[in-house]
Amino acid sequence: MSNNLKNSMSKSAKSLGNTIPVLAGVILLVGLANTLIPKSLYSSIFSNNLFFDSIIGSGLGSVLAGNPITSYILGGEFLNQGISLVAVTAFLVSWVTVGLVQLPAESLLLGRKFAILRNILSFVFSILVAIITVFLVSLI
Repeated sequence: MSNNLKNSMSKSAKSLGNTIPVLAGVILLVGLANTLIPKSLYSSIFSNNLFFDSIIGSGLGSVLAGNPITSYILGGEFLNQGISLVAVTAFLVSWVTVGLVQLPAESLLLGRKFAILRNILSFVFSILVAIITVFLVSLI
């Protein structure tokens, strides 16, 4: 093996070793937040207002970040509890694209400015996607 390859592999291993504790903390915080907040609380928060429900849904999804597989289950349960489609859509989009809990890790790995800008844009677009989705579904 060449020295460049060995140096690269060594630096990569050190970087991964430094990142594992941060990622483990993020995973634990997400699991804790999802466990402590009961799902029935969400139905009392939404008002069936297109604009406010999308903002509230995006806000909750941003704080309670998760993975796409569990989002489908949550979305179905929220709809069954009477939460509006715009709120559920905004929640699900921000759930997988915005991550306030992961922001420290993302800032560390990708840079603070990039992480903050990406999260702000993802939040705004989750609201827009939710409103456009509900509008398109109403046309069907």
